[in-house]
Amino acid sequence: MTEWVNVRSSAIRKIGYDTDTNRMYIDFEDSNPVYTYCSVPEELFCEFVSARSVGGFYHQYIKDKYDC
Repeated sequence: MTEWVNVRSSAIRKIGYDTDTNRMYIDFEDSNPVYTYCSVPEELFCEFVSARSVGGFYHQYIKDKYDC
């Protein structure tokens, strides 16, 4: 089951994570559908949702690194 977390970001609306599949989902403000990222460690998801800059964390640690 996917756990969704609303985040404070101008670019990202909410982030979801499925512990059974290690898939992370990102709902961006300006896009549809939700983007899916594979083989994401749960620890990374936890750091992402609590990051001081969610957008900065995304660009540094997630973008182009967990494509399915």
